[in-house]
Amino acid sequence: MITKSRYLEAPRRLRAFVRAHETSLVVLAALVGTIGGLVVAAMGAAVELLHVALFNLDAGDRLSSQLKIEPLRALLVPSLGGLLLGVAFLQLARWRPAREIDPIEANALHGGRMSFRGSVIVALQTIWSSGVGASVGLEAGFTQLSSGLAASLGRGFHLRRADQRLMVGCGAAAAIAGAFGAPLAGAFYAFELIIGGYTPASLTPVGVASVVGYFVAHAFTVLSLGVGVGPVGEVLGRDLVIAGLLGILAALFGIGIMRGVALLETLLSKAGLWPPLGPALGGLAVGLLALSAPEVLSSGHGALHFAGIVSMPLAFIAAVFALKTIASVISLGTGFRGGLFFATLFLGALGGRLFAAGADMVWPGLNLDPNVYAIVGMSALSASVIGGPLTMSFIALESTGDLWLTTVVLVAVILSTQITRELFGYSFATWRLHLRGETIRSAADVGWIRDLTVRRLMRPDVATVNADMPIAAFRGKFPLGSKTQVVAVDEAGHYVGLALVAEAHAPDIDTTQDLRGILHHQRVVLHPGMNIREAIAVFDAAEAESLAVVEAGDQRPIGILTEAHAMRRYAEESERRRREVIGDV
Repeated sequence: MITKSRYLEAPRRLRAFVRAHETSLVVLAALVGTIGGLVVAAMGAAVELLHVALFNLDAGDRLSSQLKIEPLRALLVPSLGGLLLGVAFLQLARWRPAREIDPIEANALHGGRMSFRGSVIVALQTIWSSGVGASVGLEAGFTQLSSGLAASLGRGFHLRRADQRLMVGCGAAAAIAGAFGAPLAGAFYAFELIIGGYTPASLTPVGVASVVGYFVAHAFTVLSLGVGVGPVGEVLGRDLVIAGLLGILAALFGIGIMRGVALLETLLSKAGLWPPLGPALGGLAVGLLALSAPEVLSSGHGALHFAGIVSMPLAFIAAVFALKTIASVISLGTGFRGGLFFATLFLGALGGRLFAAGADMVWPGLNLDPNVYAIVGMSALSASVIGGPLTMSFIALESTGDLWLTTVVLVAVILSTQITRELFGYSFATWRLHLRGETIRSAADVGWIRDLTVRRLMRPDVATVNADMPIAAFRGKFPLGSKTQVVAVDEAGHYVGLALVAEAHAPDIDTTQDLRGILHHQRVVLHPGMNIREAIAVFDAAEAESLAVVEAGDQRPIGILTEAHAMRRYAEESERRRREVIGDV
C-alpha cells in the first residue's frame, strides 16, 4: 500500500543512502547551514526595508543608531504596527489554534519535529515586530525558521529521531553563527540550548552547519550583524574576582527581566482588554521611550558598538540602560514576537560600563577598563537570560580574540548561570514554556518518557472484589497461587484498596472480618496519563511493589502496574535511546 505524505520526500534510494552513511548527514548539515545563512540575510534585509519605509531612514542606516526619530513616526509606527500584529494574532488563532513549537521544545518533547508553516509564521511575526520598532531581537525568528526548515529537510529524508534532533540543532547553529559572526558560538548554542548535550557524532554536522551559515550570511556584507568591539586593555588577575561580582549582579538583573515580562503578561491577561490593544499600547509606550532614546528601538544592533558606548556620558548610558530594559519588557510582555538575546548583549554592555565606572568611584585607583567590563557584562547577562555559558564565552573570544579576557568572561558567565539556575531555574525560553504548563528545563530528549505512559505499561486484566466481602469468602474465591493481589472496590465500583492474597491466607487472621481491614494503598493510585518517571516517583513515595491504575474522574480501576515492570521498561527504553546516540558515533 502506498501512502502519500503532505511533506516533500526524498526518493527512497536516496533516503536509504543517507540513513546508512554518516557522512551524508554532514552534507545535509552543509545544506542546512546554507539555508540558515540565507535566512539571516533575508530576514535582516526585510527588517531593514521596513525601517527605511516606516521610519524614513536612508538605506544602510540602523534604526537604533539614529540620533533622533521623527516624533510622529516614533509614536504611530510601533503603536499601529502593534495593533495590526494583534489583529493578525486573532485571525491566526482561528486558523491555527495550537501554538507553534520552538526548537527547544521540539527537541525536548517531539523528537525534532517542527511545523514548516508555523516556523514561517513566527519568522514573519518577528520581522514585523522588529520592523515596526518593538524592542525585540531577530535571533528568535532566525533560529525558528532555520530550525524549522532543517526539521522539514530531515523529515523528507525520514531521519532517525536522534538525527532529526541533530538537524534542528544544525539549523539553529547556522542562524546564530550568521547573526553574530561567531561560528564557535553558533555551534555551542546548538549543543547547549537546542540539542541539550554534546557527543562526538554531533560535532562535525553542527560545526559544518555553523561555519557554512557564517560564510553565507556574511557574503552579504551590508547585512553583517556581528558584534563590533573596540580595542580592549590589559586584563589583570584581579579582574577574575571583580568579573565574578559582575556575574552575580547580572544574574539578579536577568532574573528581574524575565519575571518582569511574565508579570506584565499576567497583568494584561487579567485586565480584560481586547487582545490587539496589548501590542498597540506596548508599541505606543516604546515609541514614547524612543523620543528620549532612539537606541531602545528594534533589537539594538546599531547601538551596540563598544567604542561608542564607552565614550558616552555616564548619565546618558544609565538612561539608555533603564529605558532599553523597560522597552524590552514592555515589547515582549505586551505580545510582540522576538527574543532577548541581542537586547541582553546591549544591556549587558551598558551595564558593564556602568559597573566599571561605579567600581572606580567606590574604590579610586582601580581604573577598570570599560571595554573589558562591557564585554564581561554583555556575556554574563546574556548567559543568565539565554542560558548558554559556553556560547557567551565563545562570542567574547570570537569578538575580541583575547584568550585571557575570555577566561575572565568564563568566570562571570559560570557564576551568572549557576545563580540563575539556583534562584530561578530557567532560561527565558524554558521559563515561557513553564508558564504554559510545560516542565522542561532544557532541550534534553524527554519526549519518549512522556510517550511511555502508565496506560501503555499497565496490565488491563484487573481482578476486582467487593471490599465488604468477608475474608473467608475471599479465601474461597482466590486460593493461594491464583493471584498476587486483587483490587477491592465499593458497591459503586470505585477503588478502595489492594488486597494481597497471601496476607488474606495468613493463619492468624480473623476470617469473619471484611477485606477493609487488610487493604493496602487505599489513597495511593496511578492514573493512566502519568508518564513512567511520575509513576516510579509514586512507587518510591508509597514504598509499593504494585499499584492500581484508576481513571482520574470516577476512580474506577482499569489496570495494575508493578514497580518491577515499570523499572524494567524504563531501563530498556533508556538503554535503547543511549545506543541510538552511541551508534551514531
